[in-house]
Amino acid sequence: MPTDFDVEIDRLSTESTKFNKYKDLDILPLWVADMDFQSPAAVVEALQNRVQHGVFGYTEASAALKNTLVARMKTFYNWDIQPDDLVFFPGVVAGLNLCCAGLLQEDEAAVTATPVYHPFFAAPENQGRELKRFPMSYEAGTWQFPMNALERASVGNSRLLMLCNPFNPIGRTLTRTELESIVDISVQNDLIICSDEIHCDLVLDGRPHIPTASISEAAAERTITLMAPSKTFNLAGLGGSFAIIQNPLLREQFEAPRAGLVGNVNLLGYTAMQAAYADCEGWRQELLRYLEGNRDYLSNAIENIPGIHMSPQESTYLAWLNVAELGLNDPPDFFEQKGLGMSPGEQFGDNRFMRLNFGCPRVQLERAVARLEAAVSSAKH
Repeated sequence: MPTDFDVEIDRLSTESTKFNKYKDLDILPLWVADMDFQSPAAVVEALQNRVQHGVFGYTEASAALKNTLVARMKTFYNWDIQPDDLVFFPGVVAGLNLCCAGLLQEDEAAVTATPVYHPFFAAPENQGRELKRFPMSYEAGTWQFPMNALERASVGNSRLLMLCNPFNPIGRTLTRTELESIVDISVQNDLIICSDEIHCDLVLDGRPHIPTASISEAAAERTITLMAPSKTFNLAGLGGSFAIIQNPLLREQFEAPRAGLVGNVNLLGYTAMQAAYADCEGWRQELLRYLEGNRDYLSNAIENIPGIHMSPQESTYLAWLNVAELGLNDPPDFFEQKGLGMSPGEQFGDNRFMRLNFGCPRVQLERAVARLEAAVSSAKH
């Protein structure tokens, strides 16, 4: 049975992190990256069947799941991987931290382009490692990856490039040409690449997603790819993700720090992952069409709200809104006072922006737009 993406679902009764933040307040929760849609029926059915079994002991990734992922990489990306290349763990954030812990010596640094998903900032710090930041550039109406800045950041003690593709929060999907240049610079400077590709299944308008590691043999040898079904199929609370690491030495270095600290995926996480990837492609296509409609509605509305500009949205359900022209002293507080609970741009490295999650029923987005219009009107006065 197809999901009705227009149906509003009560999430407060489930102790949702997203909704509990503003519990008992008239503030729309538009912040953390989970959607307000039910997960696919095939996932729910698979979970119900597994629960009916009634035994919930220690569980490993099945051969069927590994084969599903291998086949998926070939079908979607023409990328040949092997079951042994797969490493499973509870979440992509853990993967970012494992990369910093396992691949960086104490005197080595990670580098990343900003604005970017905020755990990119925390992961090196958590491991006592240096992080070098360089800003993305905005040219010709879109965000561009700054190759010259990457080259400058890659010298000296730099060892690990933390890459976000598709790029959260700016909504960019990196092109093959961009990825080829990034890989070339990484080879020249002997950088390992940690490529966070958790939004790879949320690329809009039929654009392709190109895994960084699929670019070339050189890319495969130095790339750790992080993926998960959590964003696409709304499974974040089940905690299941995986890395694809084709270089055995990198795989060993990645796994070494997890001993005693990072646990395994729980059995329901494995069950949901298998069902999502094996049985829910039709649902994903319906989701993409709905998100494209929400994106277009929001973009058109923003064009008529003076003082706010929305970055071109190629992927994800996270709109990146430039509010600098409003001249606000504290944008997050201002918008919360107006009933809008968005993510502060400062969290991602640029306080001129706010991030808005439009992965919700259209009626909720319409309420958000109405509040945005009222908020800007009040700011102008």
